[in-house]
Amino acid sequence: MSMHKPLATILFALALGPCIATGADGPALGKPIAESDLQFWDISILPDGTGLPPGSGTPAQGAKIYVAKCLACHGENGKGGISAGLVGGAPITGVDSQKTIANFWPYATTVFDYIRRAMPWQQPRSLSDAEVYALTAFILSKNNLIGETDTMNAETLSKVRMPNRDNFIIRFPDRI
Repeated sequence: MSMHKPLATILFALALGPCIATGADGPALGKPIAESDLQFWDISILPDGTGLPPGSGTPAQGAKIYVAKCLACHGENGKGGISAGLVGGAPITGVDSQKTIANFWPYATTVFDYIRRAMPWQQPRSLSDAEVYALTAFILSKNNLIGETDTMNAETLSKVRMPNRDNFIIRFPDRI
């Protein structure tokens, strides 16, 4: 039996020992995060609506917000501009098909979640919850998924049935 293998193991352990000992205490970077600081970022919305905040909005309210904060990127009535279209879209037939809210997204709650987290792109998280409900209502209405006078809130949004819902593998089957 060769002496090289046990010797290499011993040398490796000796070299790694100080690294393990120092790493146990952590790198001493940053500071502990308070629970109140985490709440601002703990904003996940599940398909069944769990996590939706209080508030509400209508398509008419959303139309005004859309013109002020979304039109420049998403175009007239959400048909597309320098950013993706939000309204319309033919059925998806292949990988090259344009995906829009009506023909691709499985849950209306996901629309709310995305707008709340990421829009407008230059100022994410700058919209109030009421503005997000109103924009979601506007987009759903333009896609003929809700009526022009319907109000979206934590109770009604999760009840909107999206056309492509059944074409996804359900990640949280117990939450639908």
